[in-house]
Amino acid sequence: PTPHSAAMPLRRTAALLPLLALLAAAPLAVHAQDWPAAGKTITLTVPAPGGSGTGDTIARVLAEEMGKRLKTTFVIDNKAGANGNIGAAAAAQNPPDGYHFLFSWAGTLSVNPSLYKNMAFDPQRDFAPIGLVAEVPNILVVNNDLPARDVAEFARYAKANPGKLSFGSTGIGSSMHLAAELFMREQGAQMVHIPFNNPGNANTNLISGEIQLMFQLVTGVATQVKAGRVRALAVMSTQRSPALPDVPTMAELGQPKLMSSTWFALLAPKGTPQPAIDRMNAVANEVLADPAVKQRLATMGASTLGGTPKQLADHLAAETEKWGRLVRDAKITVQ
Repeated sequence: PTPHSAAMPLRRTAALLPLLALLAAAPLAVHAQDWPAAGKTITLTVPAPGGSGTGDTIARVLAEEMGKRLKTTFVIDNKAGANGNIGAAAAAQNPPDGYHFLFSWAGTLSVNPSLYKNMAFDPQRDFAPIGLVAEVPNILVVNNDLPARDVAEFARYAKANPGKLSFGSTGIGSSMHLAAELFMREQGAQMVHIPFNNPGNANTNLISGEIQLMFQLVTGVATQVKAGRVRALAVMSTQRSPALPDVPTMAELGQPKLMSSTWFALLAPKGTPQPAIDRMNAVANEVLADPAVKQRLATMGASTLGGTPKQLADHLAAETEKWGRLVRDAKITVQ
């Protein structure tokens, strides 16, 4: 072919490029307009057993309220195991079609990457952030016989009695365990870790004095605190807990580094259309601003959060760095 004839198809192709770009963008425009499609259900993977636990309960409240506003049905897909890794890994493999999402929390998303050597997913690489949902802070509670009425007294007692105090948790790498490791690092104390298979057993041993303290979640010990069966010293947060408003925060007590909570978030498989992410974020924020929803979560000891996808991305990165450094420094591993 002559140079002239060879150039003709190239010019035609170049002229078609703007049209091709418009055609490629058309599905997203339609998606933004019509999402979610009528009769199309939304699947929310929750990496925990169904019917119990703070995470599953918050997920169901959120799904119920978002379903009302989006006029569609949310299906909760519970996939428990390996500290949330099984469910999150499965969610990462779901199609990024705008109808599959993940509801997960701090341990699985920001701690597990440092605890497990061969995770089948990467929280920051494999998911698109949607938004923070809520948080439940850890709270320092002690046996009533322990001679410490506040955090300062407790810190002095712990440092004066290295290795004599035992703290309970729900397992290696749990928020209760890491909150205690954080306290020991910041205060120069040495305490013994006693993991339990469930928080109820840990609470029972705390009340009886078999262990002397816990960095429990507010949701797991508020009832015992109110009944006077254990003594609460401080909430590991900047804001007081709605479930225990009389308990001071670590921030109030001059301990701004002693922050620890289980936070919950919405994410989508990487590649999910941006219009679906934006709409999910907007509706989730609308739900979390609802006074009735705030009250429902407050009765559980959870505070609503909300915010933008970028705020979640920044929070996840900061938490992964914070807890990863602690896990490495304390040489914490799981078998």
